[in-house]
Amino acid sequence: MTRARSEVVAEGLEGVYHCTTKCVRDAYLCGVHARTGQDREHRKEWIRSRLRALSTLFAVEVAAYAIMSNHWHVVLRNRPDWVAEWSDDEAARRWLLLFPSDRAAEGSPPPPSLSAISLITANPERLAEIRRRLSSVSWFMRCVNEYIARRANQEDHDHGRFWSGRFHCQALRNDSAVLACMAYVDLNPVRAKAAMTPEQSEYTSVYDRIKARRTETPESWLCPIGEGEDGRNGGILAMSLDQYLSLVDWSGRQARADKPGAIPAELANILDRLNIDRDRWDAAVTGQGRFFRRVVGRLESLWGAARRMGTQWRVGSERGRLAMSLS
Repeated sequence: MTRARSEVVAEGLEGVYHCTTKCVRDAYLCGVHARTGQDREHRKEWIRSRLRALSTLFAVEVAAYAIMSNHWHVVLRNRPDWVAEWSDDEAARRWLLLFPSDRAAEGSPPPPSLSAISLITANPERLAEIRRRLSSVSWFMRCVNEYIARRANQEDHDHGRFWSGRFHCQALRNDSAVLACMAYVDLNPVRAKAAMTPEQSEYTSVYDRIKARRTETPESWLCPIGEGEDGRNGGILAMSLDQYLSLVDWSGRQARADKPGAIPAELANILDRLNIDRDRWDAAVTGQGRFFRRVVGRLESLWGAARRMGTQWRVGSERGRLAMSLS
């Protein structure tokens, strides 16, 4: 039985959540339709750009995402502690940028006026509700999905439903669950045979992180992997970015009975493919790798048992969820 959203998301408390949204009737409304050949790949960039824009306004971090042709995944961490630090004017300004009362001629919202900000800050009850919404996973997802649905319907000259329903949401209760789910999300194109490797998996967070890693420029809109990676935010995992990339690469090589794709076994390790200094990697694992080795050990034992027993591990159900199995 589907649980009520209020039982999954603890409003006002920091948490990490895996959210998924499917197109209506599983149609390829964000890709190339296999039967009709209609190309709507450009809508994937709409979703990515929307995620990026909202991450600068909400107190919600995007830890991982994958945008496929008929559905998309995102791992979010809400940060009510950030909202508590914002001034009243800052909270009101962010809200008015999300929901402007008017728009400029080209469609973009003008900067919030002092009078509009004052109307909000003068109402304590309204301001308290706005603060709650700015750290809400549900409001974040609403602002993504409604925007995309309206823009796509406008392009198609249609007014029907775009998404099959409200997004599915699963709380990730511990570090192992977060790590397993992030790897699962980042490997979606590989598992679907839409890409051979993570560095070829466009419209995923791992693709963005690899691109930033190659140029040594942080992809600042994504939640950092390691602690204090961007000098401000706490990282979401107790490992470095290079450790995470290596674990994703290792995970993608494990064949799954319920998925057609896997990273070819003959390919070099991702650190070699990206020309990452292996000495630095080895030192990182030796120096702070206890958590990494513990998680890899659990993953190896789980996937080994799955292969022996023919179990189809998957992320999605309340009981068979790989992420929760790692707790």
